Amino acid sequence: MGAVNLAEAKAHLSELVSKAQSGEETVITRRGQPVARLVPVAAPKMALRSLSEFRAALPKARKSSAELIRKLRDEGY
Repeated sequence: MGAVNLAEAKAHLSELVSKAQSGEETVITRRGQPVARLVPVAAPKMALRSLSEFRAALPKARKSSAELIRKLRDEGY
């Protein structure tokens, strides 16, 4: 983990972003005090291949949406 002051970070932002992309953390300081940390974005834990795959993973509803809406209307919502 490296540290750079704010002026250096502004001048070399593209390089710092490339380092973050490859997994390196950088602390940005102002007047010698750490104020920010540039870190790589974590990869998503689960990627869906398609919307149909997402729908298939959802639990099946016991009642239709029309039945649920009628029930809510009857209850005064």
